[in-house]
Amino acid sequence: MPTASTPTTWRTEAKSFGRLLLYRGDITRIDTDAVVNAANSSLLGGGGVDGAIHRAGGPEILEACRRLRAGYYGKGLRTGEAVITTGGRLPARHVVHTVGPVWNGGHKQEPELLANCYRNSLRLATENQLRSIAFPGISTGVYGYPKAEATAIAVREVRAFLEQHDLPQEVVFVTFDEASFQLYERELE
Repeated sequence: MPTASTPTTWRTEAKSFGRLLLYRGDITRIDTDAVVNAANSSLLGGGGVDGAIHRAGGPEILEACRRLRAGYYGKGLRTGEAVITTGGRLPARHVVHTVGPVWNGGHKQEPELLANCYRNSLRLATENQLRSIAFPGISTGVYGYPKAEATAIAVREVRAFLEQHDLPQEVVFVTFDEASFQLYERELE
């Protein structure tokens, strides 16, 4: 099982950039303190990364999300916000759920909303004393955010946060395909 601290099984699929790591593979198999879920506003599961995390993590994650919906988040999670739940059966102990923006040509505050996803997820990691966290490419799937632009925002926001905070100690960018891996690699170098 790959881990952020000991990448023994992903030597050919991972690269280290100091406190930032780049990994190509399945985010549901990453053994970090938390993985970030590119959730929909309902918090009740969906497709893509969201569905994969809910399936792999089991009913504990869905039940935790239902409790959130029964409380403060009765109308769902707003775009750019983040909440934390159990990781259920995932190797990660926690899931940070964040809702990325749907791409509308960049004219409806999409860059700022996407940046907020990273800021708020990292803030939760710090508040919960998490040493490591793994991010997928938020909003780059069915939400249609251009991958190159989303990658630039992700790397910029994570770097800025890490310059000001000791935790998390490691941040892993997880890509599913080779093209996305190369985008992150260029941005990180």
